[in-house]
This record gives sequence, C-alpha cells and structure tokens, in this order.
Amino acid sequence: MKFAILGAGGTGGCLAGYLIQSGADVTVLARGAHLAAMQTDGLTIHRDVADDIHVAPSEFRACTADAYNDTPDVLLVCVKYYSIADAVALARRVAGPDTLIIPILNVFGTGEVMQKDLPGLTCLDGCIYIWALREAPGVISQSGKILRVFFGFRPGQDDRLALKAQEVEKILRAAGISAHFSDDIRRDALQKFAFVSPMGACGLYENAVSGDMQPGGRARETFVELVKEVKALGSAMGVQFSREPVAEGCKIMDASALNLTTSMQRDVAAGGRSEFAGLVDRVAALAEKYHVDVPLYQKISAWGKEKGIR
Repeated sequence: MKFAILGAGGTGGCLAGYLIQSGADVTVLARGAHLAAMQTDGLTIHRDVADDIHVAPSEFRACTADAYNDTPDVLLVCVKYYSIADAVALARRVAGPDTLIIPILNVFGTGEVMQKDLPGLTCLDGCIYIWALREAPGVISQSGKILRVFFGFRPGQDDRLALKAQEVEKILRAAGISAHFSDDIRRDALQKFAFVSPMGACGLYENAVSGDMQPGGRARETFVELVKEVKALGSAMGVQFSREPVAEGCKIMDASALNLTTSMQRDVAAGGRSEFAGLVDRVAALAEKYHVDVPLYQKISAWGKEKGIR
C-alpha cells in the first residue's frame, strides 16, 4: 500500500518515520531545508522514552507536493489548518477513486471541510495524540510514549473503502502506532479536540505552559472552563463522549511535562500564521450555529482579533 504524507512536522514526520522503519512504502511531501535534509541525510526521530529512529534516504521518497505525480492508496494530510487549501489542491490532482484521504490535524471536522471541495473522492476525519515537533531540518523530537491515531467515516458517508481503512489500521499498528479505525469519528475527534483546543487557547491567552495548567497553576481554571465549553458544544451536537472531557483533559495535562507549549503558541511567538482560526474561532462559530454559550472562547476569539493573531 502506497502512503503519501503531506507535511513532515511533528505529526507527519513521526508517522513517516514509524511507517518507513516498518517497511511501508512512503513518500514524504515537504519543502525547504527540511526536505533537502531528508533527501540528503534521511529522517531522524529523537525519542526520550525509546531508542531514536533513523531512516536513510534510500528507504523512502521525499519531494515537494508539486513534484509528486503518483496516485497514493492513502494520503495522510498532516499540515496546519491554514494550509488546507493546498491539501485540497493536491488531493484533486493525485487522489483516485480508491484513495483514502485522512486529515490528521488539530482542528475538529477538517475532513468534512475538505470533503465539500473534493466531490467523488473519499475524505475521512482523523486526529492524533502525540507530543512532537520539528527540532531541526530532517529531525523530529518526540516526547513521551503517546502515539495514538483515530480515523473513520462520518455518519452517512459512503464507506465502500471500509476494508481498505481496516488494512490501514493494521499497517499503522504494525509500525508501532496505536491506530483505531473508529466507529464514531465525531466522538473520538471531538474528545481529542476537547483537550488540544483548550490547551492552545489557554496557553496563548494566559501566556502559559503545561505546568501552569496543572493543579495549583494560575491558568488551571481557564483551561478547565474552556474544556467545559467544548463539552457543552459536543452535547449540543449530539456527541456522546467516551470519557468525561474535563476529567480526561485534566488527567492528560497532569501527566504532562511541566514546560510544554502548543504549536499555535510557538507559531504566534514566531510572528507567523497559526491555527487560531481552527482552534479558537471555529469553536465560537460552531457554538453560534448550535446555540451554545461559550463566553470564554468568545472572549479569547475577540482578544485574538484585537491582537491581530492569524
């Protein structure tokens, strides 16, 4: 099965490294110095709880999205939310009727957003639990043991490629990735979103790291209140969470290292584009659609606009 992975940051880079190490057929679509390093020296994943992974350039293909002309069995979309238009353009050009397009992003409902622009193709929804970032060109740093991927068809979506999706689950698991072909991806994706969105929003608004959101931290109350608002949104949408979001979010946060930040915080600090529209503004927009009160998200959304955060 041929995998194409668009984006090789913390998410895409880790998925690529694990899959390549297991012998999967992988093409990594990247750009700039990161691409050049992978083409010359391969891909390295530094892990703090296991041996590092290094795959030589001869073990996989790496090129720009524009240079990719194959038709993959699986297109894993691992870019930031603001680059979704680029992912849609790539999928239109290279995906076939039997290609599974699986967005693995922080933002809830990305697959549904993409699907509207990809008639005739199959775009699932997905999410990932991982602490990882790009450390240097060709190098990814992964913290902790968590590496879980959920993906699946939305309610009412044509699932004729379900057997293929089951095979993808097997391949990911064989690569050491805890993969789950979900029977309710809206539930599983919103469960993850109920942690990553509040952490990102709180971290940015309160200028906080993970330790500040742990017991006794100054930002703990803000984090918990944001989780409660996502929980209320999910209830209005008819989503039955598999684990109570506040308890689960606090459990994950309290088990985290003390100094973790989100990619949105790092992007804003660097003065670049961020996923603020997807992680904050989208909650406010969905809450309006489903008539849910989310005063803290609305406050942070308005604050972000005042600050010019994009």
